[in-house]
Amino acid sequence: MRITLEPGEEVTSEAGAMLLFKGDVDIKTHTGGGLVKGLLRGVLGTESIFLNSYIARNRSELWLAPATPGDIHYIPLSGETYVVQDSSYLAHHGDVDIGVAWRGFRGLIAEGEVFWLKLEGIGGVWVNAYGGLEEVKLADGERVTVDNLHFVAMKGDMDWRVRKFGGWKSFLLGGEGFVLEVKGPGKLLIQTRALPPFARLIAKFTPGRRSGGFRLSFGT
Repeated sequence: MRITLEPGEEVTSEAGAMLLFKGDVDIKTHTGGGLVKGLLRGVLGTESIFLNSYIARNRSELWLAPATPGDIHYIPLSGETYVVQDSSYLAHHGDVDIGVAWRGFRGLIAEGEVFWLKLEGIGGVWVNAYGGLEEVKLADGERVTVDNLHFVAMKGDMDWRVRKFGGWKSFLLGGEGFVLEVKGPGKLLIQTRALPPFARLIAKFTPGRRSGGFRLSFGT
């Protein structure tokens, strides 16, 4: 993602997201809203405690890259609140506060993050997906059920709850576990792929993985 900065403009990103920058740019590393909020993001979520801010002294260019391959989407903020999967936050600009949103007691046993990020203020935020990113618009009263691993972001005033997938047989054997039910009106962002299932697939082919009680070994 390429961002053009005019003199005095500032963009803040997650730690490690910078690919390159051109121009005279000041860099400030901070916790984003104080040490307590930084610790909450780092301890309760998967984000780093620290954020990096890039302030342009002259016309500059900043390139950012997310940790996972996929689409990037810009969300303008004019006082609204958005709930964002913490691994989907990439960067923001303007007067934006980054807090923590709890998923509820069922989030403690659901796969994925127990805590999400809550972003509110004036400006905008960039979120990234693993795979493609799709926008789902819900009318007033309309409901949608989505695998919680595919959730990226939604407006903070939308009604949502974490519930089990179908009946008990489907919940235990259907491979979905807990899902996210969201009620409109509002907009929901989802990603077409999920990282944990892919990580489990890769683990099957990891050298030295135990299989059937024996350690597989390839070599002399």
